[in-house]
Amino acid sequence: MRLDKYLKVSRLNEACDAGKVSVNGKEARASYDVKVGDVIEITLGSRSVKVKVTAVKEVVRKEEADTMYEAVV
Repeated sequence: MRLDKYLKVSRLNEACDAGKVSVNGKEARASYDVKVGDVIEITLGSRSVKVKVTAVKEVVRKEEADTMYEAVV
């Protein structure tokens, strides 16, 4: 699944619209093919959020979107 689609379905896209996104430590384009196990880092100013992909689904209900990733500390 393309990174831009994954971020939209998982509801993470809103956070990355204004910042940089990297996958597994490398800057990623929207066309990157997201896989289970990937670590996505979203940087907004001086703050960054890291999540590990736990599921890749084409369609997810809003209430279940957070089941597609887990926070990485």
